[in-house]
Amino acid sequence: MAVRPTMARFPANPTEQEACGVPWGVTLTPFAAKDENGVPPDQWSWDCALCGTTNGLSSEAIVRYSLPQNCPENMSSFVDLELPLEGSEEMQARPVYVAAVDLSSSEEFLELTKSALLAALEALGPGSLFGLATFSHKIGLYDVQGPIPVVKNVFVPPDSNLTMELEDVMPLFSFLAPVDTCKDRIASALETLKPTTSWERTTAAGQAVDGVLLGGRGFGVAIEALLKFLGSEYGNTYALARVFAFLSGPPDFGLGQLDTRRYGEQYASKGEDADRALLPEQTPFYKDLATIAVQAGVCVDIFAVTNEYTDLASLKFLSIESGGSLFLYSNTDDSTLPQDMYRMLSRPYAFNCVLRVRTSSEFKLGHSYGHFFPDPEYENVQHIICCDSFATYAYDFDFVNEVGFSRHSKELPTLQIAFQYTVVVPPDEPSISGSNPTKRSKYSLKRRLRIRTLQFGTAHNINEIYDRVDPEVVLSILVHEVILSSLEHGVREGRILLHEWLVNLTAQYNDAFKIAEYTRGSLNTSHVDVAFTQCPQLQPLPRLVFALLRNPLLRFHEEGVHPDYRIYLQCLFSALEPSSLSRAVYPLLTSYDSPDKQAFPRHSLSRAALITSGSPIFLLDAFTTLIVFYSSTADAALPFPPPHDCLLRTTINKLKQERIITPKLIFIKGGHDDATAFENYLIEEQDVEGSGFTRVMGFVSFLDEINHDVVEYFNKSNGDLRR
Repeated sequence: MAVRPTMARFPANPTEQEACGVPWGVTLTPFAAKDENGVPPDQWSWDCALCGTTNGLSSEAIVRYSLPQNCPENMSSFVDLELPLEGSEEMQARPVYVAAVDLSSSEEFLELTKSALLAALEALGPGSLFGLATFSHKIGLYDVQGPIPVVKNVFVPPDSNLTMELEDVMPLFSFLAPVDTCKDRIASALETLKPTTSWERTTAAGQAVDGVLLGGRGFGVAIEALLKFLGSEYGNTYALARVFAFLSGPPDFGLGQLDTRRYGEQYASKGEDADRALLPEQTPFYKDLATIAVQAGVCVDIFAVTNEYTDLASLKFLSIESGGSLFLYSNTDDSTLPQDMYRMLSRPYAFNCVLRVRTSSEFKLGHSYGHFFPDPEYENVQHIICCDSFATYAYDFDFVNEVGFSRHSKELPTLQIAFQYTVVVPPDEPSISGSNPTKRSKYSLKRRLRIRTLQFGTAHNINEIYDRVDPEVVLSILVHEVILSSLEHGVREGRILLHEWLVNLTAQYNDAFKIAEYTRGSLNTSHVDVAFTQCPQLQPLPRLVFALLRNPLLRFHEEGVHPDYRIYLQCLFSALEPSSLSRAVYPLLTSYDSPDKQAFPRHSLSRAALITSGSPIFLLDAFTTLIVFYSSTADAALPFPPPHDCLLRTTINKLKQERIITPKLIFIKGGHDDATAFENYLIEEQDVEGSGFTRVMGFVSFLDEINHDVVEYFNKSNGDLRR
């Protein structure tokens, strides 16, 4: 469990909180294997720092505590406890996975999907059950447990649910095949997948409906039927099933079909704001479907491989509200889908999670951010359907009253996090306590409780707050805020919110350090410090805000930002831990003298940095993309691309392994290859709209505008920001 605050020293009272201009909150990665300092959990017992309750210890633990230097809790920051299960401990709890494949697609899409599912089969553990289904104008169920794969189909009605249950088409246990004995047969079934043809659609339909041939993408009906199909065994055969939905375009047939015409010219002709119009869902169908998924114990992951408008704004709820993930790939040529599938299924995950955050009495939780849903009865309790070691959530804080924290009290501001979760334990994994070494013969469920208690000091002044700010965590809170603002009021409002926040922070900082000077009642612009020169912890923030304004998350529709890509980024960014998010917003540019020798660890994202460094090789890490760029002046003797056993390749491989998704790797040789993909990341010399109004500026001009707006801010306040 990793917890990172925006500031290591908390403001003493609401006045200081407002005056500092920095969001007050934390990010939380509850299922992380280690804390933010890389320390694993103590898996024994704990004392509650909030209520003082002491939990009893076993006799073995008492012996262990007699040697305190050997006690891991003396080094660990959080603990894991095993909890008793209520009557379900003996259930089989077999992992269940179902692939739902779009046949209203192309050969290239199906080849990529086959590769992804073959990679998935390699990642699934023994004892797992796997089902293969297809959808188009009909739903296909595969039985691969015989010598030859058998598929049975049922047609999707154009305007209603299925007229029969899938259980009547094929028994569930004929559909779900054991991976360890049927892997080759599943692979053979995958090879039989073919796109639907116009002849097949015409023949199957028998006639057209309103002059249009049946044969679209009946995704909504297919997923709803699969959820009901699987749900019959929820709590018996499985505790959590996962459905992998592979889409090559928008659902356009049957219930749940989406009107993609709203992406066309109608908004231009109506004078509507496309950035605002294309962000909300157009139907509650998929949000309601997510509720059905949760009730059936099913998590849905959506893999969209398409560059046409698919309306992920509507589809996203099916994945994120059922505990799944949303992936978007613009084409099949360089897609990392197979690698992402293997990576996703290889890492551990928890499910049926309950997350509770408590605070000491002086402050309380404000907003909660992340892919969870609040408990309908209990305050500050969230439910998470499925959670892996990367999933991150955020909270901001408010004071309970105007008094704040007492400077004379010995009680420190305290935060306690309880994370209760279930895991499927394979037969060869020992108990967490190590007390029962007997080997189980089947998968079992384990209910666990992870607890973390943190105490924070209070700052004596604003300068102490600034000295302990974590800019990456500040960025995380800001990203959540601007995403919410964009969804409610449009992208333009989100940009204005971000710009005004930086103006306010800069003004508060200048006031706190008494940097600004007045001449004849007006502020002298040359004396505004927009670079935070007296506070190193704040110095990254202007660049991060500038880069966020240049990011497709907040760029305008008319700039060529695809609305589905914006939705994908919203889902991705709102689940990333702070360091990953920072890298995705402002990429890291590193230079090398040779493939085996690093020159400088960090450069600004500008052409000037490339020229002045004099280095021949650059590695740009944009989180989802890695680019190796050889300058046009690089020595021809340098090997291109870099050899597999060099330092540069080792660094690239390490970055790949650390990511939640597989970054795309691109090699560019300057002077020979098209360098546009690399140059697009050199944002400090590109145009950016800094405040929501049309301006032409790079980073220097952006700082000039912040300077100008801070001057106006001061002058309107008569130079006094203090209360």
